[in-house]
Amino acid sequence: MKRMLINATQPEELRVAIADGQNLVDLDIEVPAQEQKKSNIYKGRITRVEPSLEACFVEFGSERHGFLPLKEIAREYFSESAAKALDAGERVDIKDAVESGQEVIIQVEKEERGTKGAALTTFISLAGRYLVLMPNNPRAGGVSRQVTGEDRKTILDALRDLDAPKDMGLIVRTAGVGREVEDLQWDLNYLLQLWEAIQAAAGSRKAPFLIYQESNVIIRALRDHMREDIGEILIDSEQVFEDARDFLQQVMPHNLRKLKRYDDPTPLFSRFQIESKIESAFAREVRLPSGGAVVIDHTEALLSIDINSSRATKGADIEETALQTNLEAAEEIARQLRLRDLGGLVVIDFIDMSSREAQRDVENKLREAMRADKARVQIGRISRFGLLELSRQRLRPSLGESSHITCPRCDGYGSIRSIESLALAIIRLAEEEAMKDNTGRVIVQAPLAVANFLLNEKREVVNNIERRTGTPITIVANHLMETPRYQIQRLRTSEEIEEPSYAMAKSEEVEPIVSEQEIQAGVTTREEPAVSTMRPSQPAPVHAEKSGWTRFKEWLSSLFGSDEKKEDRGKPRNAAGRGKPKPAGGGGKKRTRKSGSARSGTKHAAQRPHKPRDSGKPGEQNDDDQDGRKKGGDDRKQDNKDGGKPNAPGGSKKKRRRRGGKKRRNKYSTGDQRDANDNSEQSGGGKPEQSGDGKPERSGSKSEKAEKPADKPQGEKPDSSGAKSGKQKDNNGGDSASARPVGQQAGLFKIEDKPGGNEKRQKPSSPGDGEKSGENS
Repeated sequence: MKRMLINATQPEELRVAIADGQNLVDLDIEVPAQEQKKSNIYKGRITRVEPSLEACFVEFGSERHGFLPLKEIAREYFSESAAKALDAGERVDIKDAVESGQEVIIQVEKEERGTKGAALTTFISLAGRYLVLMPNNPRAGGVSRQVTGEDRKTILDALRDLDAPKDMGLIVRTAGVGREVEDLQWDLNYLLQLWEAIQAAAGSRKAPFLIYQESNVIIRALRDHMREDIGEILIDSEQVFEDARDFLQQVMPHNLRKLKRYDDPTPLFSRFQIESKIESAFAREVRLPSGGAVVIDHTEALLSIDINSSRATKGADIEETALQTNLEAAEEIARQLRLRDLGGLVVIDFIDMSSREAQRDVENKLREAMRADKARVQIGRISRFGLLELSRQRLRPSLGESSHITCPRCDGYGSIRSIESLALAIIRLAEEEAMKDNTGRVIVQAPLAVANFLLNEKREVVNNIERRTGTPITIVANHLMETPRYQIQRLRTSEEIEEPSYAMAKSEEVEPIVSEQEIQAGVTTREEPAVSTMRPSQPAPVHAEKSGWTRFKEWLSSLFGSDEKKEDRGKPRNAAGRGKPKPAGGGGKKRTRKSGSARSGTKHAAQRPHKPRDSGKPGEQNDDDQDGRKKGGDDRKQDNKDGGKPNAPGGSKKKRRRRGGKKRRNKYSTGDQRDANDNSEQSGGGKPEQSGDGKPERSGSKSEKAEKPADKPQGEKPDSSGAKSGKQKDNNGGDSASARPVGQQAGLFKIEDKPGGNEKRQKPSSPGDGEKSGENS
């Protein structure tokens, strides 16, 4: 059972974890001191327009101005000339569309990262419980990418029944799967109410100011992660418990029974043994069950992940060991990317595998593990160098950005210079300063270890520099410095320092330390949004809870119903519609010819589903029949012109193979038998039967032909198979369809025509086929 665990005992961090048993599925940590701006709505003012970037910079209340590209500017903010040019299909320049000082309503798409400002958009999106409303983007809309199959069709049908404004777009979230139309309509009404409040607040004040703020982590977690598979919600803080209960009471009253207060003295995360798994999300190296390791490194351009076999020796050989380690690493990488919320370009260096099949298994394992991720992920293939590239969407600042700081000693580089290398660099730089004209003195401040190395191991080198340049060099051991920090100061001849060397040791300028009281004061003085959390105008619709027996029956119907649907899809059209005659002229599917056809003898003709060739109205053909059987139609027309004589023996043989014996029997059988065959054909395909000349019979003439005797004068009408019509016998002496052997009915015998007689010679294709086909038929 999945649980949502909310830990709010410490005011500095609020943690939300989703655990499946003792496995950590998702993690979200919010620091109150770090205000999150993503999805917030501001009223901003354009400060600068940059035609070279096709973008403008917007002041919206942050220290850095936001970046607003032209493609993210709604048409309502364009000038009249730019709007007319856009309607005419012309290219619009941003300097003609907007101007400095113009006020716009914007939403933050991406947070500020490093020296980059926030990415902004004027296409607002308001996220609800089941829907996402885009009030000024009518072209957008649809269903979440994670919803597929029959659920997608059902949601699209429900989306059409909603009473939504025509100039707004709607997206159905995954939580909307299986919801009634009234639930979706209730969520839509709340979002429309919220948009009206945002518009009213935007017109009340001048920019820049905060209009609407995205909910805190508790509300976001309940709104985004609350699904039917979560069994309970445990909260260890009374205040957070009350806030969550109020939200569930307004939005999801049916989930109130899952909300529980955790009062046990054992810490909440330790109770479910996920505290150690959370700490692994902060580590650079993650151990695998087989003994391997995954090493995650951040760079400026991309995120590199390396897989090491380490102590993995469970495989029988090196290939099997590499495959098993890579499969474990693929699953763990997908989980770590989700827990740490790492985005951007990711390059994974798997252990080399020579087998292409093994590489495909690793790729499929990674794709399968990534399906549970809510972010958009694009996965490539393993290259010939053993590298796999993927791209992941950034949903929020990563765990490292919100919880880590840059190392003050190495400045985030990850390594520092050794003492010997740093001492030699200081000697060279001091010599360069001493060689300059008008230099009276050189003062070197270095850490204790470096200063000891210079004064002892390199004392002779320093003395040689002093004698050669005539400039004294003073080395100060500064206990306030750490490698690789140092300082070299050059004094002119006119400058003098009276203080002794031990008093010269000074620390570097450091940033002032912000106290906890100042942090709390900054949190309390945070800007308040003009539109606070709104309550829906009407309570959420409550549905009667289904009993266990009803759920069991629905589960059985969905289980067996899906199998029946699959079987129906695999069946031919005539088998599915047997016993239900359709009106003549109904459309039908193209007759597909399988590899095991009657030509090769690998598939019995009695086992092949028969479908008429005509579709639609009599005399018409669909595109597939026109393309696939155009040659056969021409042959039939030529036979009619020649009086039924085939052009060549080979042509008649091909036509006999192309045209099944079932149609000939249907034409030359008795009236009762032909009526029965016609009825079976209509029930199977719902299409009119073809006559021997290749033209479809009309429905009105079918009854007239059924009353005529089956015997016809020889040579009056040719048989479409190339055989003479005199071979067909009448009813009295009849070789009718029912009187023929089963093997001949099934098309297993090869019928050869003699030039001078009406005799037929039957040759079974193989011994025992006639009996076997009779059993099958």
